[in-house]
Amino acid sequence: MIPDSAEFGILWPAFIAGLLVTATHVPLGMQVLKRGIVFIDLAIAQIAGVGVILADYLGWEPTGVAVQIAALSAALLCAMILTWTERRWPEVQEAIIGVVFVLASSAAILILAKNPRGGENLKDLLSGQILWVNAARLPLEALFYGVILAIWFGFRERLGRIGFYVLFACVVTVAVQLVGLFLVFTTLVVPALATYYSRHHRYLKAYTVGVLGYALGLLVSVVTDLPSGAMIVCAMAAVGAAMAVVAGRRTA
Repeated sequence: MIPDSAEFGILWPAFIAGLLVTATHVPLGMQVLKRGIVFIDLAIAQIAGVGVILADYLGWEPTGVAVQIAALSAALLCAMILTWTERRWPEVQEAIIGVVFVLASSAAILILAKNPRGGENLKDLLSGQILWVNAARLPLEALFYGVILAIWFGFRERLGRIGFYVLFACVVTVAVQLVGLFLVFTTLVVPALATYYSRHHRYLKAYTVGVLGYALGLLVSVVTDLPSGAMIVCAMAAVGAAMAVVAGRRTA
């Protein structure tokens, strides 16, 4: 079964959204692996999600500025706390990140407990609704990610610990609302992990994993009528594994 024009009309905004997320998450993911704080994006993304859920609970407009401020404020607060804990207790930072994630997840469940659509809202936060990306917002998202990439590649040596966490919080806050928590984590970790031992052209290989993961996942999900978010995760993991095998052989 080949996707028709109507399906391609749904696919292309989702694919562009995936490319935007991949663009920033690949370099940040390499830094996360280097720092040994793999689960930081889960914690910050979950905190940002709690901000969105809380704003929805208070009756604020789902796509309004207030919700974005709530999500970003929650993520930045989490980033500041993690900055302090990394400076104070660096040897247990990963455990602290795990505790923050569990606390944020529990808070989200409690806030949604009496919401009749609570289960659906939680599912949207985790797996996202990438097929329903608003194409009209993509230029603004592209501008945001372009600024983030310019800051990262232009000033990353001068960002320091605080700068990294703040930048990371901003990126994850936007990404989790765009594609969901699972895809945020997968895009951050899988391309960086698949190319961890690559000695040459690591960025090119990592971006290839991300792009192919989104492309194959979206196409297969449409053809099979299965959830897109979960399919992209599986596709990117498969592409990443193949890349790791190929890169490993060349390195050997």
